[in-house]
Amino acid sequence: MSAFFKKSLILLFAASIIGLTAFFSLGSLVSHYEGKPEKANVIIVLGGDDGLRVEQGGELYKAGYAPNILVTGIDRKYYRPSYPDWREKRLMELGIPEEAILVDVWSETTWDEARNSVKMMSKKGWKSAIVVSDPPHMFRLYHTWSRAMEGSPKKFVLVSTKPQWWNPLLWWSNKTSYRFVVSEVQKNLYYAVVYF
Repeated sequence: MSAFFKKSLILLFAASIIGLTAFFSLGSLVSHYEGKPEKANVIIVLGGDDGLRVEQGGELYKAGYAPNILVTGIDRKYYRPSYPDWREKRLMELGIPEEAILVDVWSETTWDEARNSVKMMSKKGWKSAIVVSDPPHMFRLYHTWSRAMEGSPKKFVLVSTKPQWWNPLLWWSNKTSYRFVVSEVQKNLYYAVVYF
């Protein structure tokens, strides 16, 4: 066996190990910035929810982490203040007073949610927020919200839901988590080019 062939095999083996390590680490990477809840002025429940984010936001409110909840990502074309959205209804069913629930109907993307939430925080005089979403969104949310709050004394902490389908080490073995991670990798690349 020639020295060139041996070196090629070693390089191929090393590249395979690095590639596999990177692949299996994607779940931990995309959920990396998940934090612990801290007292804040507002709990922001991001859109795209199937109910888990609303439940998490309601639990945080009832535990006394913040006196206000902002629900984002509600389609303004269909929203009527006199007819609450299903997420507002669910929060009220959880015992959250209607007057503690605010709605953002202007955000269509994660970037919009961050920018519009920061504007609302400034308008209300709020300095801190708990941002609630699903685990695979944490990496992109951290960088998006950091950028939206850049140069501001405001602060945020990311708190994730606890879906049964999520395991950062075995993300590739579940169809739902696999779809989320692949989507987040693509979105992170897009956001890195467009917003950061």
